[in-house]
Amino acid sequence: MGTYLLFIIPALLLSIYAQFKVKSTFNRYSQVRSSRGLSGAEVANTILRRNGLSTVSIEPIRGSLTDHYDPRVKALRLSETVYGSNSISAIGVAAHEVGHAIQHQQQYGPLALRHKLVPVTNFASSASFPILLIGYFINSLDLVMIGILLFSAVVLFHVVTLPVELNASNRAVMQLSDAGIITSNEVPLVKKVLGAAALTYLAATLSAIANLLYYLVIFGGSDD
Repeated sequence: MGTYLLFIIPALLLSIYAQFKVKSTFNRYSQVRSSRGLSGAEVANTILRRNGLSTVSIEPIRGSLTDHYDPRVKALRLSETVYGSNSISAIGVAAHEVGHAIQHQQQYGPLALRHKLVPVTNFASSASFPILLIGYFINSLDLVMIGILLFSAVVLFHVVTLPVELNASNRAVMQLSDAGIITSNEVPLVKKVLGAAALTYLAATLSAIANLLYYLVIFGGSDD
């Protein structure tokens, strides 16, 4: 247990801080009205049309920070706190999700790789640890290595997700500025909202890496 805590505590602390930061930052700038007064849905529609993506639908979805782009049906789903709000937080999040739609249109490499990794990651995330345990208890190095390789796919998914999310945020700020939706004074405010969100992806990546290192240290000696 002590070894596990040594690996995981730094990532856990960052994860807790990231969750606090994203919620507090989002809530703070949810109270700040954007200068143009456009809602999240209106901003998304404007940017989509500017980029020739009029076939992408915009749909409201329940919850808070549940916003996402679904490439399978080309649908942009915006949460209740984003869809109809004209706050800095709302338009920043909406533009970020449009950034994913633009990535999809342009066949952005890391996004395409992430999509391909999804089915593998879904299987690996549930199967890797049981396989590791079985291999450890029956002293099978082959099973241990299979479990570690499977979990490595999970780590790879998180690593690939980082540039995808950062790129979408950069696109969001650029699109908002170029379209005249935000002023130069609002740019740093939007960046704060999106920067806080990026912390959650960084924390998830570091947590996955920490778990992989722990598995290598603990299970790697199962053949001794």
